[in-house]
Amino acid sequence: MTTVRLPLEIEQKLDSLSKLQHKSKTDLIKEALEAFLHSEEAEKDSYELGEGYFGQYGSGDGSLSVTYKEKVKGKIRAKYNSR
Repeated sequence: MTTVRLPLEIEQKLDSLSKLQHKSKTDLIKEALEAFLHSEEAEKDSYELGEGYFGQYGSGDGSLSVTYKEKVKGKIRAKYNSR
C-alpha cells in the first residue's frame, strides 16, 4: 500500500473529477498511473526506433567504410587522366 500527499490544488481537482465521473479518487489515480507507466514503457530510444532500418538499404558491399579513400582517389585520377 502506498500513501501519496497531494498539493491542495491537485486534491481539489481530483475531488471534482471524482464527482463528475462518478469514480473514486483511488480509481482515478490508478488509471492515471497506469497510463503514465504504459507511456514510459512504450518510449524507445533512437537506436530502437531505427533498428529495423539499419542495413536495409545498404549496397551489400561491407568494405565501403574501409576502402572509400581508395575509391575517391581512383575517381579523381580517372577525372584528370581523361583530359
